[in-house]
Amino acid sequence: MTVSILVVDDDVALNNTIIAFLERSGHKAFMAISAEKAMEELSISLPDIVLTDISMAGMSGLELTRYIKQHYPSTEVMVMTGLGQDYSYENAITSGAIDFIFKPFGFKELNLRIKRVINEIQLKRENARMVKHLEALAITDYLTGLYNSRHFHQQLENEMERHARYSHPLSLLLFDIDYFKKYNDTWGHQEGDRVLTALGGATRDCLRSMDTAYRYGGEEFTVILPETTLRKACVVGDRIRKTFADYEFSPDGKNHISVTISVGVTQLSSDDTLETFVKRADMAMFQSKKAGRNKLTSLTAP
Repeated sequence: MTVSILVVDDDVALNNTIIAFLERSGHKAFMAISAEKAMEELSISLPDIVLTDISMAGMSGLELTRYIKQHYPSTEVMVMTGLGQDYSYENAITSGAIDFIFKPFGFKELNLRIKRVINEIQLKRENARMVKHLEALAITDYLTGLYNSRHFHQQLENEMERHARYSHPLSLLLFDIDYFKKYNDTWGHQEGDRVLTALGGATRDCLRSMDTAYRYGGEEFTVILPETTLRKACVVGDRIRKTFADYEFSPDGKNHISVTISVGVTQLSSDDTLETFVKRADMAMFQSKKAGRNKLTSLTAP
């Protein structure tokens, strides 16, 4: 792994020597002759590692370390100090440094320490990727790839709070698959899963980047549409309905079957709670069912 390293020391000759060694080792290295200059460099190009002397005019290396860990927590800091100076490993680690090295040091020792820090960086990044992956799994429906109902309620609360602050329109779609139980009973759950997966894909294809789609439960789906009036939400809902109706399924390998959805649409009212907002979308969907299915119905707040 090649890393970028900022060397901070008021000894320019030492800086140049360390940088030459780091570049020969395949790393990108650059210097700052004071903590204040280092802060300027950090705001321009964020390095993976800062190697800083402790004792410098103006801000000390330990103060710089604390500043870096507060403002650039992903950057690791290694501190250097002379053998005769009264600083300890504990001082450095307490300030947020990942390693501590005494000057003068050999390049073999510096190389080994940098390799250890690089391993730490790789481990932290891998752990962060794993945490992010697990967080995504916790809010994602495994079958459709859409968000799940638990995430829906949290996100809808967030969007309703945003509506309360800025009075921007917010609309909601709720739809489910017509006669899905009959389809499952006739062709089996594996074929039913194919239909659910296809509806998830059709829904994603019809949305903007700001819209979010969810598998609400079973064969029910919902879409949160920020910055969207009822009229525009109806356009989106009808697009999903028509797109999915054009899909053809062949559960027996011979016959081609179309599957439809019934859609309910509503726009948030200032008097709505989360429950009344969702319930009105559900009532609109039920009216689509009652009107013969494969339809879209919109309802406004009473």
